[in-house]
Amino acid sequence: MRTGAEVLAGNDFEFLAGQRIGVIANHTAQVDTVHLVDRLAAAPNVELGAIFAPEHGFRGTAGAGESIEGGQDLRTGTPVYSLYDDTRRPTPEELQSLDALVFDVQDVGARFYTYITTMGLAMQSAAEADLRFVVLDRPNPLAGTYTSGFVLEPAHSSFVGRYPIPIAHGMTIGELARYIQEQRLLPGVEALDLSVVPVENWTRDEQWPDTGRTWTPPSPNLPTWETALLYPGMCFFEGVRVSEGRGTARPFLQIGAPWSAEAARQVVDTLRAYDLPGVAVDTIAFTPQSMPQAAPSPRFEGEQVHGFELEVTDRQAVYPLEIGIHALHAMYRQAQAEGYTNFVNRPQHLTRLAGTDRLLRLLRNGTPPDSIVASWREEVAAFQDQRSAALLY
Repeated sequence: MRTGAEVLAGNDFEFLAGQRIGVIANHTAQVDTVHLVDRLAAAPNVELGAIFAPEHGFRGTAGAGESIEGGQDLRTGTPVYSLYDDTRRPTPEELQSLDALVFDVQDVGARFYTYITTMGLAMQSAAEADLRFVVLDRPNPLAGTYTSGFVLEPAHSSFVGRYPIPIAHGMTIGELARYIQEQRLLPGVEALDLSVVPVENWTRDEQWPDTGRTWTPPSPNLPTWETALLYPGMCFFEGVRVSEGRGTARPFLQIGAPWSAEAARQVVDTLRAYDLPGVAVDTIAFTPQSMPQAAPSPRFEGEQVHGFELEVTDRQAVYPLEIGIHALHAMYRQAQAEGYTNFVNRPQHLTRLAGTDRLLRLLRNGTPPDSIVASWREEVAAFQDQRSAALLY
């Protein structure tokens, strides 16, 4: 497998020859063992004019939601501009001396992972400035065959969900760029000069381990590929009053609440009764601690919580959204039994993650988890038909 960046570098950047470019990238933008920016800075036929940093920063060390500042890349002397500040997109002043924007960031295949929002906003800026926009494609680590979750409703659009696509969209980032343009999901992108440098030797049914590549955490709280695999479903727990595992070595793989060990056992018994494919479930007690880069102030810091942990036993059998809904439902039901009235303490955030207010309404109405999952199948099927023209693999 060769990423789009490796294909581009293998052709001595001929596709960008004679152009002054800006690069939207983070630490995942590697060409073999060298950062793409360093390769571009050394290329005699391309001029590197600017670097743009998404959430978590150019070097990928900032925590979730932490403000990113601009500056200068010490290695190349290139100015670095933040795309995770008040503007969230390149400004006309930052683009005025450029001929093209190049995007190379590893996505995880989840709608609420903010890199894809950053890409779309940068596409808009490039279109307005009449610049080329080149996406260096990378594999979807969950594979390109798994598509699931509520399709976002426009009324709930936000930085953690910009496009009317399912939570697990099943596209590479290059395919998603094509889909954004073809469906005109953002104003002005229909006029964009868009190119995608495809991945070589990757097929839609391949998950990340099938590539033979070492996993590079695209953000501090996705330290392993197994975490990224379960993240699309387990991220729902950001919207309720639990620890989602931040402040530990296993974020999103363990969930805990400030209740008893017996309450945790009840949740685990419920989850085991569902016989969720591809994972083993067990009880756990853990104490979140401050981790400067990944979780400076985690929920329930220094307090022991009880809950459940997941272990991937068969990665190809895992359905992350379905697992997440069953787990959220089990925790919600146990919270009711415990008199834990403030369980959904961030309803607006939960709604933004889901892309709809239906999830919260279904939980409160006591709808079984299988029925919640069934409620999005028709809209996902319609999306799969609609996205077909944008697919490259």
